[in-house]
Amino acid sequence: MRPILMKGHERPLTFLKYNRDGDLLFSCAKDHTPTVWFADNGERLGTYRGHNGAVWCCDVSRDSTRLITGSADQSAKLWDVQTGTQLFTFNFDSPARAVDFSVGDKLAVITTDPFMGLTSAIHVKRIASDPADQVGESVLVLKGPQGRINRAVWGPLNKTIISAGEDAVVRIWDTETGKLLQENDKDIGHKKTITSLAKSTDGSHFLTGSLDKSAKLWDSRSLTLIKTYVTERPVNAVAMSPLLNHVVLGGGQDASAVTTTDHRAGKFEAKFYDKVLQEEIGGVKGHFGPINALAFNPDGKSFSSGGEDGYVRLHHFDPDYFKIPSI
Repeated sequence: MRPILMKGHERPLTFLKYNRDGDLLFSCAKDHTPTVWFADNGERLGTYRGHNGAVWCCDVSRDSTRLITGSADQSAKLWDVQTGTQLFTFNFDSPARAVDFSVGDKLAVITTDPFMGLTSAIHVKRIASDPADQVGESVLVLKGPQGRINRAVWGPLNKTIISAGEDAVVRIWDTETGKLLQENDKDIGHKKTITSLAKSTDGSHFLTGSLDKSAKLWDSRSLTLIKTYVTERPVNAVAMSPLLNHVVLGGGQDASAVTTTDHRAGKFEAKFYDKVLQEEIGGVKGHFGPINALAFNPDGKSFSSGGEDGYVRLHHFDPDYFKIPSI
């Protein structure tokens, strides 16, 4: 499995996202410029210029026409995927962190960081089908908990929003009323900052990765803990295979400590675990720094990783991968 190295960012990667068809890969980095690539050969298709700060997160609409990005420049932007033009800018009073389109792409959730005395918040925006009708007002604003909210995604049928972040608690909010419905049990939850959150294809369960060196699989409706995957390094990124019972965890030690270790000892590999048995089944090496982003192609036949080293590595699986014994 020879990876395709995609060099288009000058700064560390922050997020990767495939479109639903699996033919485009969107990458965000700290260099202000989200980029889109062909997902089969890693060729760069174009960039989205306009942000003035690190871009933390992105999401693409189901029909691959709209891209939404959240940035440290205190804005979230809507883009035309094909032409790269900015369609609309949502301005905030603090950096925008996580963005996620609802099922149907009529709504988007955007989280903002705590900043200058403001607490973190979750904003729900209505997304107009015609960009000319787009307005910046929020349908709903939820005042968040202490600390940053690193991820917020829509729950089943857009009835809930699932959020997780620095205080290590997974929360489920009602999207109609804005009420907090559930928090995970502290005893079974993460002990340190939750860095990442990935939903299963059908939305029935989701995976969280944390700096406490573990990842946990949760039920989206009841917030029951299903599985825990233990590793020996902080987890910055998680992904779930849509095809096989595999989860991938990526991480590594802090960027500040990277130069003190050999790249083999720094544990900068993407680790594959059996989703059911919770056992490690393999690893993919290659990055020269911590892995900050992971994404699976919706067809389950390839995955990509983005690192602190500024590279995106695209891996197409060998036929042997699909023969790994599973239950």
